[in-house]
Amino acid sequence: MASLTFDTFENVKRLKAVGFTEEQAAEQTKIIAELVDERLVTRQYLDEWLAVLEADVTAKIIKWVAGMLVAQVAIVATLVKLL
Repeated sequence: MASLTFDTFENVKRLKAVGFTEEQAAEQTKIIAELVDERLVTRQYLDEWLAVLEADVTAKIIKWVAGMLVAQVAIVATLVKLL
């Protein structure tokens, strides 16, 4: 997965500028940095995951259609024998 950048120093400066204490700004920045590192996904990751999912769905559809084709052939063969 591609990495995302988060400027922690700039974030602390901005929080302090609007009234946060040094400790509050540092802790808030730490929480945001953890979220960015652990829980945020990139567009590239989503595109790769989507490609895998599409391939899986396509394979399942092909298997289903092939199965239905075999079933239809069996039904037609049975009907031909009965008639």
